[in-house]
Amino acid sequence: MSSAHSTDFSIPRTTDLSTPRTLAGRTVRPVGLGCMNLSHGYSNFPSDEDSVALIHAALDAGVDHFDTATLYGTERNEVLVGRTLGARRKDVLLASKGGLTGGPEGGVDGRPETLRRQVEDSLRRLGTESIDLYYLHRLDPQVPVEDSAGALAEMIQAGKIGAYGLSEISAATLERAHAVHPVAAVQNEYSLWTRNPEWGLLDACRRTGTAFVAFSPVGRGFLAGTLRDPSALPEGDMRHRMPRFSAENYPANLALLDRLRAEAGRLGITPAQLSIAWLLAQGPDVLAIPGTTSAAHLQEDCAAEQVVLAPEDVARVGAIINHGTVHGHRYAEQQRTTIDTEDAPALS
Repeated sequence: MSSAHSTDFSIPRTTDLSTPRTLAGRTVRPVGLGCMNLSHGYSNFPSDEDSVALIHAALDAGVDHFDTATLYGTERNEVLVGRTLGARRKDVLLASKGGLTGGPEGGVDGRPETLRRQVEDSLRRLGTESIDLYYLHRLDPQVPVEDSAGALAEMIQAGKIGAYGLSEISAATLERAHAVHPVAAVQNEYSLWTRNPEWGLLDACRRTGTAFVAFSPVGRGFLAGTLRDPSALPEGDMRHRMPRFSAENYPANLALLDRLRAEAGRLGITPAQLSIAWLLAQGPDVLAIPGTTSAAHLQEDCAAEQVVLAPEDVARVGAIINHGTVHGHRYAEQQRTTIDTEDAPALS
């Protein structure tokens, strides 16, 4: 039987949830907060004051997993998150990433000396003595992953980071890195419309005891059901460069969204809640870090923790939106050069 909070988006004030998840040796809530939206990638970014208010709202609601990166806002995001957490830093699992930077001289750089320097810089910006979980943001094709993993293992031994992870990588890369030092987490894109982890990576995570952290669990806003016309997004929004949001593909994808909305209505929840609940139902080792700039959406996303989907609901929703029904690749061709994940041979 399915149950959920249908119109009350209040977030439970307790951390004693029935479905806690383990990440980097700590117990955290299934839904954390991805902080990228506050300063990178999308558009209509909030002011620093509003960003601080959002982070405080998350803390007050019991969100205990925050994710940032050197790349986001060209280092500004780490400064914002670190300054806002302040004395409440000890209450959360703090994750960041390195090995990928923006700007005219930026790019992928997984060299050990770069990662050592970036960890130190992140510590300073975050105002903390140790980062609980630190990811290699992208695999550097010029650097063996064993070298990058070895450098991060050194940072663990030095007490600079508590554990390390990898982002947007394949099963083969995970197992190579894991042979050097256990990988605490993989952070890849995963949602109803992005199924790449199902093509080998999730199985590899379970073989190695690696947690899976899903970014963009609401499909970069698509699965929330509110974005009807991507062409109206501000010019700098990254979705203009993503094939699924193009004028050729988006109308067909909207038709899928209408069916998702109908399923959510039947269950008495929102499309975003249904999408996150579907993701969390994929296994107790799967966590979600939706991003938002809205306190109302934050409440909506976190309330998805309380949604219980029957197996037939999980199957029905998964059959509506998946790699075979979605139109367009998740990344433009140039962006795919930095991605190591498995891909479906027939994906358009």
